[in-house]
Amino acid sequence: MIRNKIIRRVLRNKRVVIAGSVVLFLVIIAMLAPHIAPYPYDKVDFGHIYQPPSKEYPFGTDYLGRDIFSRIIYGARVSLVVAFAGAAISFLIGTLWGMTAGYFKGTVDTLLMRIVDFLYAFPSMLFIILLMVVFKGGVMQISTTAFIRAINAIDNAMGGLLFIMIGIGAVSWVGIARLTRGLTLSISSEQYIEAARAIGNSPVRIILRHVFPNLFGPCVVYVTLQIPGYILTESFLSFIGLGVIPPTPSWGGMIAEGCRVLLVYPHAALFPAAALALTMIAFTFLGDGLRDVLDVSL
Repeated sequence: MIRNKIIRRVLRNKRVVIAGSVVLFLVIIAMLAPHIAPYPYDKVDFGHIYQPPSKEYPFGTDYLGRDIFSRIIYGARVSLVVAFAGAAISFLIGTLWGMTAGYFKGTVDTLLMRIVDFLYAFPSMLFIILLMVVFKGGVMQISTTAFIRAINAIDNAMGGLLFIMIGIGAVSWVGIARLTRGLTLSISSEQYIEAARAIGNSPVRIILRHVFPNLFGPCVVYVTLQIPGYILTESFLSFIGLGVIPPTPSWGGMIAEGCRVLLVYPHAALFPAAALALTMIAFTFLGDGLRDVLDVSL
């Protein structure tokens, strides 16, 4: 009954329907990129450098003659992987951390939340940049340890995405941890929680069966609203050269390349920038719509 009511509210909310359709469209494009893109993303053609938009190249070409339209399609994969991976990491760590602190209170709460406060006070972008410098240009690259070499090999195979996801995940969970902790403090004082304790339910059972379902909605909304930030972070890292490894396409990297010739060949930067903006706006409206549907106050 409750599920059907939520579905009806979702379908009646225009922002959720429109934004969700755009996100679904982007996901389908990313999944079918090899079949949709007219050219391979790394196909170089020096005879067609910086071609303007045309029938052959709908969005023109870049400084290596690569089709920008095809690279934008493949670049959607990077942005969506970072978006959903960042959301999953922040949701998993943040909810577990916050529920543990809020339920057990006392010394456990103080210790866990002091760590959160420290990370929250530290500029997140600077922290991520420092991590990326260590991952991509520091001891991680010169280490002879077998485990580190294996991690580097996986990152290279993923086009540099692994370290980006680790960097974003290292700081993205603190906000949801604070939210979850506050909600858990409120929920754990309810009478049904006291009753569950009285009949001998373990803390783990109480947290998973009674606390978590009641904070799931607010946490989903919060994470959805944070997704545009994850996408922008990846694009910024690629823009400054700390993102994905070329020739893997990233919208941020494409914008950086296009900005060098913005006044002469504006299409090289404008089209990937438009794709980035559209994706961020879609996720923002989706989060706002879900907040209204689930009646969440953040």
